[in-house]
Amino acid sequence: MLRIFQKYRPLQVARHVKGFFRGRIYIQGVGAFEYDEGRLLPPTRKSKRSLAVMTEVNNQIKSMAIC
Repeated sequence: MLRIFQKYRPLQVARHVKGFFRGRIYIQGVGAFEYDEGRLLPPTRKSKRSLAVMTEVNNQIKSMAIC
């Protein structure tokens, strides 16, 4: 399943990743990501922006588990 996000909203992306558990997403302006076990995996085309997005979304997912 591929989900395309037109805008980068960390909480929205985190909810999708946590809910579907495995798949692929594309964030307009950032790039493509895969996720497995409810976590974003490191992107194949690594840039500072994409790594920062991955870290931020994974931290959002982690904070959702605490609440």
